[in-house]
Amino acid sequence: MLKRPNTLKNSEQELRIFRVRALIAILAVLLLACLLTSRLVYLQIVQHDLYSTRSENNRVRVEPLPPNRGLIYDRNGVLLAENRPTYNLTLVRERVDNLDETLALLVDLLELPEEEIEAFNVRSRQRQRPYQPALLTSDLSEEQIARLAVNRHRLPGVEVEAQPLRFYPDAEVMAHALGYVGRINAQEMETLDAGRYAGTHFIGKTGIERFYEEELHGQAGLRKVETNARGRVLRELGRTDPVPGENLTLTLDKSLQMLAYELLDGRRGSIVAIAPATGEILAMVSTPGFDSNQFVTGIDVASYRALQENLDLPLFNRAIRGHYPPGSTIKPFLALAGLSEGVITPDSTINDPGYYQLPNDTRRYRNWLRWGHGRVDLERALAVSNNTYFYTLAHDLGIDSLHDRMSDFGFGRRVAYDVQGESGALMPSRDWKRGRFNQPWYPGETLSVGIGQGYWQVTPLQLASATATLANRGHWVRPRLARQIGDTPVPRDLPDTLDDITLANDGWWDRVFSGMEKVLSGSEGTARRTGAGLEYRMGGKSGTAQVFSLGQDQRYNADELAERLRDHALFVAFAPLDDPQIAVSVIVENAGGGSTHAAHLARAMTDAWLLEDEAPDVEEVREALADDNANVEGN
Repeated sequence: MLKRPNTLKNSEQELRIFRVRALIAILAVLLLACLLTSRLVYLQIVQHDLYSTRSENNRVRVEPLPPNRGLIYDRNGVLLAENRPTYNLTLVRERVDNLDETLALLVDLLELPEEEIEAFNVRSRQRQRPYQPALLTSDLSEEQIARLAVNRHRLPGVEVEAQPLRFYPDAEVMAHALGYVGRINAQEMETLDAGRYAGTHFIGKTGIERFYEEELHGQAGLRKVETNARGRVLRELGRTDPVPGENLTLTLDKSLQMLAYELLDGRRGSIVAIAPATGEILAMVSTPGFDSNQFVTGIDVASYRALQENLDLPLFNRAIRGHYPPGSTIKPFLALAGLSEGVITPDSTINDPGYYQLPNDTRRYRNWLRWGHGRVDLERALAVSNNTYFYTLAHDLGIDSLHDRMSDFGFGRRVAYDVQGESGALMPSRDWKRGRFNQPWYPGETLSVGIGQGYWQVTPLQLASATATLANRGHWVRPRLARQIGDTPVPRDLPDTLDDITLANDGWWDRVFSGMEKVLSGSEGTARRTGAGLEYRMGGKSGTAQVFSLGQDQRYNADELAERLRDHALFVAFAPLDDPQIAVSVIVENAGGGSTHAAHLARAMTDAWLLEDEAPDVEEVREALADDNANVEGN
């Protein structure tokens, strides 16, 4: 059998191998082509906007132009909030190669203190819209600007921009009334109009600045500029100018506001003054105050902690959020309620032995004068602030009628139109107590409410508003802070106003006013020393609010109590009696009797408003206060 010859070449096998390899090569090429095509599609279509923007930004850049914030003036055109030129440091994250290295370099260049570095880093990482600058710090010094300029080549995406910064010339005096602006945070950024707030780093946080943010802010503009490789602007290609915010004219009178602040002399308290005919708030002061300028650029941790830990609570706006028992200041309102409900007449009298007892109850509810005032009618009860008369009146009225009539004056509700953060305080009722404590209302609690104690709480603004309504003989005008927005006056007919209070006999107003006048001008008036030398007719009512309750036979002795446990001093007033131009409420915490510590301050406020050529001397007021302290009488 012949042996099969060996072949050196197998054409069929080689062809088969070639076909396999060719197929693999083709598949590889197709796969690479697909990958390349998909990448091109991703870059050219999916990521078109991003890379188009980056490419354009190498040559053309769109810069937002933030608007100038509207200025704020007092009623006489005195500037209360202005914009001062300053330099801000901003960062666009999309243009930064290494964020951590850039931040470390900035911290080193700016020589930031330790407590500010963390806040600095947090701000740099806050969520921003793409290519929107994030504000790192404000109000750069000339030295800091120079250091940044020298190192500009090491800081891509970091810019120093000139922009007006809010400044309050009288920050401590106006802090609670005006509020302040601050940096826009991440939560606010999500809700703001991106176009309107482009390039804007500040927004109203509290007070008037927040309530009228829409009017004060304006509308942002933009400009398109051509830049070189280093980011330097070569020329402007187009511009849309920003629309500045509206200027705001307030009802506040700066001189009266300053006087109120000086009269309180740093003590914890509040003074509010209102023009009864218009509802214009002439002064609204809460002390102690704070420097609101610190919050504009971002208050440092140590300063903020000091404000928070201060026992006097300088950040707390007592004028609109402080809750105080009104004390005897509400007796004129109760007198009108009694007349309206037919419980008393102007000539109704009682005999005061120095206390009041409920039927079938041995407890004695004491008058402030322990041996009593004897026979008292309505006017004398107001002049001497007789508790027994108003215990009797409150019991006869009952808590239901008392609650309804006092609510008519705005107690227990927010009264102002544009006062941000106002509290409605508390006007107690049966339903309120049942819901709050799941307990019935007791007759003794009605007596406490009848002299402005117990559960009843008011704010200084609320008390001033009620006094203005009283001065208007029941016509209620809603208090407001804004007088004019731009060139447009704020209308007086504001929403959510209360109904006017009408009495069956208009002469009843006169009888109550007469009693209030005797508080200051009568021979027995609790504030007769304050009323000495009055050049106009003035009605007022003192009040003393207990910080804690006394037992039936306990006597109040301020010298034996810690300062913060002493009574609050209150006074309400309006003048002139026949044509009221001003209504005032004064509260001084832990100061004692309202007929001395608060009455003199109210008199100084009315003097300043009505006697333009005879402005009160603050030192003389303080001396008169000191003289009266030894002769405290009544409440």
